[in-house]
Amino acid sequence: MTDAPGATNLPQGPRPEGFQRVTRALAERGHGHVPRWLEVSARTSQEAADALGVSLGQIAKSVIFRRQGDDAAVLVVTSGDRRVDEKRVAAHTGPLARADAEFVKARTGFSIGGVAPLAHAGPVLTLLDRDLFRFTEIWAAAGHPNGVFRASPDELLRLTGAPVADVVQQP
Repeated sequence: MTDAPGATNLPQGPRPEGFQRVTRALAERGHGHVPRWLEVSARTSQEAADALGVSLGQIAKSVIFRRQGDDAAVLVVTSGDRRVDEKRVAAHTGPLARADAEFVKARTGFSIGGVAPLAHAGPVLTLLDRDLFRFTEIWAAAGHPNGVFRASPDELLRLTGAPVADVVQQP
């Protein structure tokens, strides 16, 4: 049985290391929902929403920045229907720069399109946007563009330990 259209239960055969790392981290933290392997790639929030049959806002998208002061990775997790306001993020973190694909992979261990909100390869400063809490159920990347996991915003808060902040452009 699956949780959503276009998703399967535990993937058959070996899956990419990032997906396995997120699966282990969720299990270790007692999360009640096993990650799902989508039959299609969901590199964008819209692709994920379409594959899962949910609203765009229910996709917890990950946006990575590079903090200028110390080259730290800054991850903002927000609703797929919102745009991150870089100035609002910088008010919490200090000046930011864009992060390229190489930086994202090196710091998080995940490729763009599959960056999970947890189980990173190294330290990542994470902020959860308050707009995620509009929903009772959200879906986040599980370490690969084909991998997702279901959670409530409160569960995501518990799983990541990240502070909640207002960091998106006003709708």
